[in-house]
Amino acid sequence: MSKEQYLMMCEQTGEEIDWDKCPPEIEDFPQSVVTTLNIYNSMGNRMYPDIGYIGKDFTNINMLLKLYDVVHTVQIDWALEILLYLDRRAIQESQKQIKAEMAKIKKK
Repeated sequence: MSKEQYLMMCEQTGEEIDWDKCPPEIEDFPQSVVTTLNIYNSMGNRMYPDIGYIGKDFTNINMLLKLYDVVHTVQIDWALEILLYLDRRAIQESQKQIKAEMAKIKKK
């Protein structure tokens, strides 16, 4: 559900808008987060058969940081913290999916 859909639903049902439940749009985030998301999406994935997704490829991180003009130490630290958080979540999600598939195969 997008933010627009949520707001329309609240308007149609007469409910008061609960901003904690409202899904964010990309414009709702600070520019540093948007830049970091662009960097994250520009990075390659590392995947192996039978293991699955093992994380982003950080080989070109310095080039990407320069390309997106992330040059100050504070900016770099913030970007790396977000990148590692996103990567950790993606790895955990991949592991959950693989475990579910393995359980499904074992049941057959």
